[in-house]
Amino acid sequence: MTTNDQVYIDKILDGDANAFTVLVDRYKDLVYTLAIRMMKNKEEAEEVAQDTFIKAYKSLIRFKGDSKFSTWIYRVAYNTCLDRLKKNKRQQYTVAIDEYTEHQVKTLDNALDKIEEQEKQQAIQSCLELLPSEDSFLLTLYYFEELSLDEISKIVGLKPNNVKVKIFRSRKKLATILKDRLDNETIESYAGSYRTAFR
Repeated sequence: MTTNDQVYIDKILDGDANAFTVLVDRYKDLVYTLAIRMMKNKEEAEEVAQDTFIKAYKSLIRFKGDSKFSTWIYRVAYNTCLDRLKKNKRQQYTVAIDEYTEHQVKTLDNALDKIEEQEKQQAIQSCLELLPSEDSFLLTLYYFEELSLDEISKIVGLKPNNVKVKIFRSRKKLATILKDRLDNETIESYAGSYRTAFR
């Protein structure tokens, strides 16, 4: 799908404004999803998504093609969200993770791998809504878009190593919330198989 984005970009730059509709249709769902992860409010997310495409259209001439168009549009969405959050000076919900170890995160990941895919997606989706904006945004790209660290780093403007650290911390927060949502016996049974496998 993304391989022919440039075809439509060229058409837009040549004066065919209607070609932008194709790109909007292609990316509107994920841009909105990312916006709602950051804004935690449907109306504001809709406004951010609309602003994102307006900004993208106006600055399309600056798109150099050195990254995928999807990466570029997600970066525009991310920055638009940050601008709106700063303007609102929104107090962010925080998750305590001090007591959560790397081993526990891996154990919980292992438990999630064993859950039916649909159930796993629903569990993660509902918990993402409880995370702070940036954590929710990063994990949406990580879990659902399966973007690489390089791609995410271009979107959020950080070095890949910094993104890796942030994603790990975000996963710890997600694990803390998921732990409360998942059946403890399920987690413990998978934890046992995890310990056996990695002894």
